[in-house]
Amino acid sequence: MAKRVLFVCFGNACRSQMAEGFARTYGSDVMEPASAGISPAFLLPLETQNTMAEKNIDVSEQFPKPVHIFPRNHFDVVVNMSGYPVPGYPQAIVWKVQDPIGGTPEIYRSIRDTIENLVMQLIIELRRNGSQ
Repeated sequence: MAKRVLFVCFGNACRSQMAEGFARTYGSDVMEPASAGISPAFLLPLETQNTMAEKNIDVSEQFPKPVHIFPRNHFDVVVNMSGYPVPGYPQAIVWKVQDPIGGTPEIYRSIRDTIENLVMQLIIELRRNGSQ
């Protein structure tokens, strides 16, 4: 059974959106991903969309949303990339990932690639745990 996974960053404009995109593309067999922000942005930046498009992942239909819209016990796994505590989710997994907002395309790519690796590690772990 797929795990419900929430990826959280500060603005839900870059890091958590990238993670959700990778999770939907690579891990739909083991997770139902969503993303949210502690203080969500108004829109998904073109830099996020373009950087993910370089990996053939379309996130253009995704949009920033606040973490508080989700019921507290809705998710099996919460991944916090915000750098801040996520209210209601003290047991969140913490990924220390730099926020690329305002950075160069190279910074966006570097952060994207880091997030891709972290999501793949999570997918492998969920697949391994699901087969036991």
